[in-house]
Amino acid sequence: MSDTGAEQCSSCQSKNSAACDTCSSKGNTGQTEQQVKISKNLGAIRHRIAIVSGKGGVGKSTVTAGIAYNLAKSGFKVGILDADVSGPNIPHLLNVEAEKMQVSQEGLLPVVAAYGIKIASAESLIESSDTPIVWRGPMRSSLINQFLADMQWGELDFLLVDLPPGTGDEPLSIMQTIPLTGLVIVSTPSSLSILDVSKIINMAKTMNVRVLGLVENMAYYECPGCREKVYPFGDGKVRELAGKYDLSFLGQLPLDPMNSGKDVIVSDESPAARMAEEITGKILKSL
Repeated sequence: MSDTGAEQCSSCQSKNSAACDTCSSKGNTGQTEQQVKISKNLGAIRHRIAIVSGKGGVGKSTVTAGIAYNLAKSGFKVGILDADVSGPNIPHLLNVEAEKMQVSQEGLLPVVAAYGIKIASAESLIESSDTPIVWRGPMRSSLINQFLADMQWGELDFLLVDLPPGTGDEPLSIMQTIPLTGLVIVSTPSSLSILDVSKIINMAKTMNVRVLGLVENMAYYECPGCREKVYPFGDGKVRELAGKYDLSFLGQLPLDPMNSGKDVIVSDESPAARMAEEITGKILKSL
């Protein structure tokens, strides 16, 4: 390494972090080797689907975990890349929060959840789930690239990528790095959420990434007495948005009081898993 490169590494904010291996100060050789590893890993994965939202708190990770559970239960080999580095929740949702990723001579070993679902998540690197990951965008993107390059995914039918909300560094990096089969976009029917979903749709068009469809979460709740459905934000808003952009509407998920305090998805008893079953079937048909 040149003196300049050594100086850059000694002052790099990524020093002693997982991101340091992909530091740009190491030159093009390291980057090229990483890209070769990423291409090799992705070559063993049949479908690569990113789940994204325009706004946080709409249930994107819950939908991701529900889809993964239903795919794996049907016999598919499934992996999840938890690319929401600042707010990783996938291990918690699939009840492997206490498990940590291990390192072998070949690379990183994913955490394995129910039905063999393989998970790569920053939550599996930190001491506890309430430990904050205070990293700038380039470091978060570097960790995602390391997961893609060094994770021992093996052969998969599906790799689901749980992206952070919005159109920032991580979604852009994923769309540029991974040849995606498509996007699944999650929204609530609130006006602000729908406005931000429009931005995601237009970003996908700009990046030439196919949108597989829209999911409406927290669409309604059902009165336990009379069974009437009540739509707090109005009915059909996300369906109308899908029609506006000529996209598939994958389904509505209700607010389910049975799910109160039960966000772990490990069996058919999970309301989120049951609700995601129809959506998963529509995604499979679209492929």
